[in-house]
Amino acid sequence: MKPQTQIYNPAELAYHEYGKGIPLVLLHGYPLDYTIWEKIVPSLEKRARVILPDLRGHGASPEMADRVSIREMAEDVYALYEKLQSGRMILGGHSMGGYITLAYAHAYPQHLTGLALIATQSEADTPERRQGRLITAREVRRRGVGYLAKGMPSKLTDNLDIQHQIQGIIEKTRQNTLIQSQKAMADRPDASPWLANITVPTLVIAGTQDHLIPVEQSAAMVQLLNKGWLVELSSAGHLPMMEDPDGVVEALEQLICAAAGCE
Repeated sequence: MKPQTQIYNPAELAYHEYGKGIPLVLLHGYPLDYTIWEKIVPSLEKRARVILPDLRGHGASPEMADRVSIREMAEDVYALYEKLQSGRMILGGHSMGGYITLAYAHAYPQHLTGLALIATQSEADTPERRQGRLITAREVRRRGVGYLAKGMPSKLTDNLDIQHQIQGIIEKTRQNTLIQSQKAMADRPDASPWLANITVPTLVIAGTQDHLIPVEQSAAMVQLLNKGWLVELSSAGHLPMMEDPDGVVEALEQLICAAAGCE
């Protein structure tokens, strides 16, 4: 029996674009939107063509289906890549966006000239973490978007102003997106075996105050990468692009230089 061919139906992602130069596509995490990157755009658009999509079901992008996988969300990024006709790109992802970035790098390594993995991990969820995601999905279905909007911001950052901003983003997110994204993350495969096959420069950014992704997990990823390096940001938690934008800009400028072959 021949193996079945997986057929994907990619969504057309909404995106914002800034600057000129080497393409730098940055994928936000869950349950956020492109606005989390706004603090770093003014500096980066001087060095790169910065492209900020809203992931499927988030922000201005189309509604999420009743069942979706991280791999399917990577196909959404592929459809955007085809639309941009930009040549090889640097692809970066934060948290869930990092899971999508790794899935994309595994499927389409020829499209990439660099990777950024920000407050994310390659390992699949532990059984306990997976169960926690499914419980969250169930509670959001039962209690609505407000359940996550009230409870999640403090897990992402200790900064009260940023917590307020994140709450506003979550409150605008569709209930089904919050549910299906949790399920997609719970079901994602272990991407750690893929790391050794990544041949492009790969930046890993970790906040030392991150309550969700310990720095040790980020360091473990770097050990498996051929051209990877770790940047630890002492003033950041799970949202380093908002908590320490200057530190993230400096790290991404190093990646742009490595990808472009700067002297």
